[in-house]
Amino acid sequence: MPTFTEKQAFQALKLGSSTLYEASGLDCAIDPSISNIWRGMTVAAPAYPLACSPGDNLALHIALEKVPRGCVLVVSTDNFIAGYWGEVLTVAAIAAGVKGLIIDGGVRDIAAVLKHNFPIFACGVAVRGTIKSSYRSIGQPISFTGIPVAAGDLVVGDDDGIVIIPAAEANRVIAAGEQREIKERAMMEKLSHGSSTLELMGLSHWREK
Repeated sequence: MPTFTEKQAFQALKLGSSTLYEASGLDCAIDPSISNIWRGMTVAAPAYPLACSPGDNLALHIALEKVPRGCVLVVSTDNFIAGYWGEVLTVAAIAAGVKGLIIDGGVRDIAAVLKHNFPIFACGVAVRGTIKSSYRSIGQPISFTGIPVAAGDLVVGDDDGIVIIPAAEANRVIAAGEQREIKERAMMEKLSHGSSTLELMGLSHWREK
């Protein structure tokens, strides 16, 4: 499915979501209301998108029998907040080789899930459970907080947020991110020796005379 290697996914995670976003030139940043449940949790893997019916997590149960190993689930719920995910699905996901969960709804069983060290990005925690009677799509392209997501797109999530980069752009964006990081390192070296951000960013004309 992915057009990028595990090594490239590791490099993407090392670069981080902010650097990749700035380097990409793409509208690829997910709504910041979705963040990691625990600081320090990160993920970089190909996307496996699905769309739940609001308040219904049947799609998640079905997806865990279909998702290719090594993917991260990207789950649309139409922002219906409920506890779609908990410890049972976490254990099943780890057994299925899933790398993490990104959902615009809620999750629960937080203390138990944390013990499994499973990366989760969500709108928040919700004790209210869900039904299991319908779903909208599994493995098909979706719009996730306004960003298009298809199976195999590169997902990178960390403390700064989440970016989803089209698979066809992943290699270019990672390379651009590496170049941006080199330039920023050089800039910080100059800053540590007394240069100013106004000088280095070509903003000196804004100095008060």
